[in-house]
Amino acid sequence: MTARLIDGKAIAQALREDIRTQVSALRAQGRRAPGLAVILVGADAASQIYVRHKHQACEAAGMHSVVHLMSADSTQEQVLAAVHALNQDDTIDGILVQLPVPAQISGKAVIDAIAVAKDVDGFNPENLGLLAQRTPRLRPCTPYGVIKMLEHEKIDVRGMDAVVIGQSNIVGRPMALELLMKSCTVTICHSQTKDLPGHVARADLIVAGIGKPEFVRGEWIKPGAVVIDVGLNRLESGKIVGDVAFKVAAERAAYITPVPGGVGPMTIAMLMQNTLEAYQHRTRT
Repeated sequence: MTARLIDGKAIAQALREDIRTQVSALRAQGRRAPGLAVILVGADAASQIYVRHKHQACEAAGMHSVVHLMSADSTQEQVLAAVHALNQDDTIDGILVQLPVPAQISGKAVIDAIAVAKDVDGFNPENLGLLAQRTPRLRPCTPYGVIKMLEHEKIDVRGMDAVVIGQSNIVGRPMALELLMKSCTVTICHSQTKDLPGHVARADLIVAGIGKPEFVRGEWIKPGAVVIDVGLNRLESGKIVGDVAFKVAAERAAYITPVPGGVGPMTIAMLMQNTLEAYQHRTRT
């Protein structure tokens, strides 16, 4: 392997420690801790794990954490009522609804109902619009985490040809906006893209978030490219792999993120960062 590994776990830990220090300083001044509320509808096993990790991260940072568990047969009106109650709760600075939600509930309607100032997932149309206008406030956590990783490694991406694989509202689209703010030339590729290998082969920076195990072949990677793998896929064997075929890609890239231990830890770290920033905006500190 010739690529340098970007250790997201270590970067995230340093960020979380800095957040813990800032929260501790607030508490020492007699001020309340920032608060995060998570709504979990149903008993999806993976969602339960994600919510538990978020709760533990809040506690480790000294933040106030609330988890609202709602049954899988909850109505949209009931979920919206829970969101509206949290919007009015002055001890809560950040609200997120763990996705996916059951079929009878519109995820978009629920996200849109979260107060913009408390939208720590950064999915509200107003927050995405601010990102598009290059005046971001609360930013989608995974793309924001990717930017922090690149900054930590002192990788100057200005002018790079960047290819984002995947066009989801959670990763692909906001990732493209983040890279545009960094003065990259950005192409978004997706399931209908013609000649994906050709697009990847010319890219100086690849962000793969298509959700298909090892879909991006290592031999497509341009020598010296930066490879950010957002994928997290479990094979039948139980092995966790990303969206990029790591072994060959690592022989060609200059930098690469491992899976696990790359982008994943950054997402929760940036959720903590967004919660602190939401608190600061709301309390003007």
